[in-house]
Amino acid sequence: MDERIERINKAAEYIKSKLGGRQPKAALILGSGLGPIAESVENPVVIPYKEIPGFPVSTAVGHKGNFLCGTLAGQEVFVMQGRFHYYEGYPMETVTIGVRVFKKLGIEYLFVFNAAGAANPAFKVGDMVMITDHINMMPNPLIGPNMEEFGPRFPDMTCAYDLELQQLARECASKLGIEIKSGVYFGSTGPTYETPAEVRFYRSVGADLLGMSTIPEVIVARHCDIRVFGMSAVTNVCNTTNKPVNFNDGHDVVHQAEKVVVNIHALLAEMLPRL
Repeated sequence: MDERIERINKAAEYIKSKLGGRQPKAALILGSGLGPIAESVENPVVIPYKEIPGFPVSTAVGHKGNFLCGTLAGQEVFVMQGRFHYYEGYPMETVTIGVRVFKKLGIEYLFVFNAAGAANPAFKVGDMVMITDHINMMPNPLIGPNMEEFGPRFPDMTCAYDLELQQLARECASKLGIEIKSGVYFGSTGPTYETPAEVRFYRSVGADLLGMSTIPEVIVARHCDIRVFGMSAVTNVCNTTNKPVNFNDGHDVVHQAEKVVVNIHALLAEMLPRL
């Protein structure tokens, strides 16, 4: 058997042995500063990443590194409290292992959340921006021998972010009186923040949001035929000039993201029961 699949199977089997028969159909991946959403999960089974066979350890600021299964808004969910990044030095098959483990555990829906910089001047810190598409400048996680049992060699990415889930989010946000915007997420490797010249270039090719994560997870999820909903919390406005007035800082990103948690939690509480 493919060593990659053996690793995925071992991780899934270990997690399943801890669940007591629970079978969520939705999973959440929480990025920088958004981990507190996991704290509202009721009756959780909490498994530190370091205990899961084959799982790496998350080293990024604001990523606690726990795999949870519990109840959120009356629905059983899986939650990754922190993700893995290419800039941490992990290969893409490791960065995305959680998504393939989710598939083995039977999920149908994946909600991905991240902190992002605003390249679009219409966005401000604190905005919730639904991801409608992406531009990938990271290595594609499907490079290498195809894992046929998960999906096809050449998966279509026309609707990488599920259109029905986007519409559901709009309806739920309207009901709650929460403003959500929409935009294109541009993913680069990091870990450096973008230069002003890069920001201007990325904006010119259609980027609204800039970040260093999420896209590999989405590509693998679509390869696995998992429906995806993505949202960014705008935590900084990207610099477009070389003036030393607005330096980017990882700890401040986490601080700003934590301010958006309440609204994201409220939106999830409306969306999850309607899946």
